[in-house]
Amino acid sequence: MVQRNIPRRDFLLGAAGAAAFVSTVSEANAQPPAPLGAPKPLPDALKWKSDNSLMVHSANTIETRRGYVGRGALTPLDELFVRNNVAPPPPSIVDQPDDWEISIDGVESAHTLSVGELKRIGVESIAAVLQCSGNGRKFFDHAPSGTAWTVGAAGCVLWTGVPVRALVERLGGTLPGCQFMTGTGGEPIPQGLDVGTVVVERSVPIEAMEMALLAWEANGKSLPLAHGGPLRLIIPGYFGINNIKYIKKLAFTQHESQARIQAKSYRMSPLGGDEASATPSMWQMPIKSLIRHPIDTIKSGRHLIQGVMFGGEGGAKSVEISIDGGATWKEGTIVGPNLGKFAWRTFVLSADLPPGNHLLVSRATDEGGNRQPEHMLPNKSGYAHNGWRSHGTAVAVT
Repeated sequence: MVQRNIPRRDFLLGAAGAAAFVSTVSEANAQPPAPLGAPKPLPDALKWKSDNSLMVHSANTIETRRGYVGRGALTPLDELFVRNNVAPPPPSIVDQPDDWEISIDGVESAHTLSVGELKRIGVESIAAVLQCSGNGRKFFDHAPSGTAWTVGAAGCVLWTGVPVRALVERLGGTLPGCQFMTGTGGEPIPQGLDVGTVVVERSVPIEAMEMALLAWEANGKSLPLAHGGPLRLIIPGYFGINNIKYIKKLAFTQHESQARIQAKSYRMSPLGGDEASATPSMWQMPIKSLIRHPIDTIKSGRHLIQGVMFGGEGGAKSVEISIDGGATWKEGTIVGPNLGKFAWRTFVLSADLPPGNHLLVSRATDEGGNRQPEHMLPNKSGYAHNGWRSHGTAVAVT
């Protein structure tokens, strides 16, 4: 569901010290050590989130628990996962969100515009899944480095902002020869650090601007700092790393960014290989599904198996569910509203579960005819896992 051209009526970033910048936990968010085996507490800055629905890997990597993934058409912000590559800017940047400025380059009339000015150009809302590239990393056998995400580094959000295509049109169109749209994040970079090695700057094919937004709202609320406020680049259908938080620059370029996070990271490199520009970048998301309920131990009888599917060419179209680890399959029923091809779809299957151990799995098919594979070929950094067998959930039925 997209609303087009709805009229609206109506950086200074203080540099922190290098040590604070590269630390995953700032002093303000420091917590006493948790007892051995106890869940890690939410950082102080994120106490507004739902403690029961989240598991904390670190202050900058917080995952939605399986039972909360896909409970509805949209993910409540207090249940949405958190992922930061570097320490975020100070919270003060969201105090006056309309004052935040972004520079637009690679267009006929390059400009620096405030969020308040962007709101007078145009506005759209689009539902789109936000998913970390490493979602499912824990399921790879080679134990790649990085956060061991399971299924909860994903959520579906209704984003609101100015469509990039409308902004580009207002500024006279892109310059000849531009092939990429490049976003640069607003995290402060202390003096003495090599900007190229730490800046969050990503390039995507220029065609992505047709559906991209510069968003200032999520689920009808001002975008919080934890999710990129006051302004975030949203590229529906693309992995989260391309959805630049605290965006301060949007450029249309002839070449991809040479920042490390583009040239050397977030690429589908083979095991033992180097992440280099010759390997595929983490751009579009493949089709994926998972069972969110039931989990753990349940009583025998009739149960409503529930799950969620998303991604792929043109969006998720259909899903099959198996209660015996893929030996037999039944068609799932899609439920809930259809919020568009970039949103996720929830599904159900009513099934009798006899006593014993069951592996509940699902496999989805997208509009392009691509079906979720049973296994995912390993890659060096553990990206884009969508194998249906690994995403299954074991249930003990008594």
